Amino acid sequence: MSLRPAHRQPWAFGFDSFLIATWFGCGFAPVAPGTAGSLAALAIAIALHAYTGAGRGTFVLLALLLLWPGVWASGAVAKRQNSKDPSIVVVDEVIGQWITLAGASTLSWKSWAAAFVLFRIFDVWKPPPARQLEALPGGIGIVADDVMAGIYGALAIFLLDRFHFL
Repeated sequence: MSLRPAHRQPWAFGFDSFLIATWFGCGFAPVAPGTAGSLAALAIAIALHAYTGAGRGTFVLLALLLLWPGVWASGAVAKRQNSKDPSIVVVDEVIGQWITLAGASTLSWKSWAAAFVLFRIFDVWKPPPARQLEALPGGIGIVADDVMAGIYGALAIFLLDRFHFL
């Protein structure tokens, strides 16, 4: 049993929001938690594709289904952590990664790798309006910039696919 005060333990209040926001603990990765969240999203997508044949529609559906719980959990954890965008919140990377994957018309090791790299580039770079979306309040701001990065990634991977670079 820990002697730390309950208000310091993430699970003491809102375990469900921490579970979603950190994407089942990926956000606690000691190095590059956002990258860990993206890799977790990619691993889930690859497994779904391999075992069920999931593709574009599934990835869009997953992103849409996770959007509002992700906004809620991100906002709750940010408030609890007293931080605008805590590094432990990675559900936004999961959503953005799935959106990027939805841009791939064919799924192969090249498209998986390209989707990962493209999303991470756009997530870090945050070209307009992604940077401006980050300024929105609470969980909406935390998630919206990654949704935009995911859209940029989806467009880029779609074009790479279209012109046979993948």
